[in-house]
Amino acid sequence: MDNSWSPFVKKKYNPLQVGSIDGTDTADIHDNGIVRALDAKYKSNKKVIGNPESTLFIARLSKKTDEDTIMKAFKKYGPIKHCRLIRDIVTGFSKCYAFLEFDNEDTALTAFNSTSYNLILDGHEVLVDRECERVLEGWVPRRLGGGFGGKKESGQLRFGCKDRPFRKPYSLERKEKEFRGRTENSYSRNKEQSYNRRYDK
Repeated sequence: MDNSWSPFVKKKYNPLQVGSIDGTDTADIHDNGIVRALDAKYKSNKKVIGNPESTLFIARLSKKTDEDTIMKAFKKYGPIKHCRLIRDIVTGFSKCYAFLEFDNEDTALTAFNSTSYNLILDGHEVLVDRECERVLEGWVPRRLGGGFGGKKESGQLRFGCKDRPFRKPYSLERKEKEFRGRTENSYSRNKEQSYNRRYDK
């Protein structure tokens, strides 16, 4: 069986792919946002420091959540090097998302895997995902038509992330069912042959 399929985008960001619920479309344009993302010439912020592989993206925060609250919630997973809560440059108010860098990649992965849709901070269920800007080749942010997630009402959903993983393609599901069926039939035949040999003696 082919084990290369993943519910997440791994290395390269493709606006056409993430606009598809199962990640198989590479030609059809579903919305105008994808057109903008394909035309975008985005460059990551070179001023951002730290190891992107050890950094998590934390979103849907309460406006009153600060750096101390975030660090207190995540310190149980291991040493934290830096927490950057993104704020409006004019008002100084929180934009309700942050980046948290751990001491190493293994700790970041543990925190990522341990915070699936059940972490509450200041009354808000927050989203914890990987940093994408410096990790995924070809990354395009949401404001340019790319990104991940989104709301159904917008008609511009993006898949392949923790919030909205790719659904397994139907063709792959069918192959897996056929494989399981052959495996079960083979097991049944072997069990029956073993039973017959035992009682034919």
